[in-house]
Amino acid sequence: MKFQSQVKVLGMKSSSGEFEGVKYDATKVYVETALDSSKGMASGFGCLEYSMGNSTEYAKYKHLEFPFMGMAEMEIITSGKQQKTVMHSVKPTDRVKA
Repeated sequence: MKFQSQVKVLGMKSSSGEFEGVKYDATKVYVETALDSSKGMASGFGCLEYSMGNSTEYAKYKHLEFPFMGMAEMEIITSGKQQKTVMHSVKPTDRVKA
């Protein structure tokens, strides 16, 4: 299921290499996310990490000033037992003012 969501991107990180014979190549996007305050035991915001393509994706965004607001194209996928949300792209829409 694909959808769009307005997000506040706090940062991004590119990584690629090999560890114990297993290759990895990814860009991680860190997004501000509201904490669940429904039980009165939390308030404010946390940060979620999303995968977005391989390590070359980072080059498209590294020149930007973080944090920034953006419109993200996301998708919920499943293995049949577990689901996860992946980010396909994010289009910057506005700078976040201090």
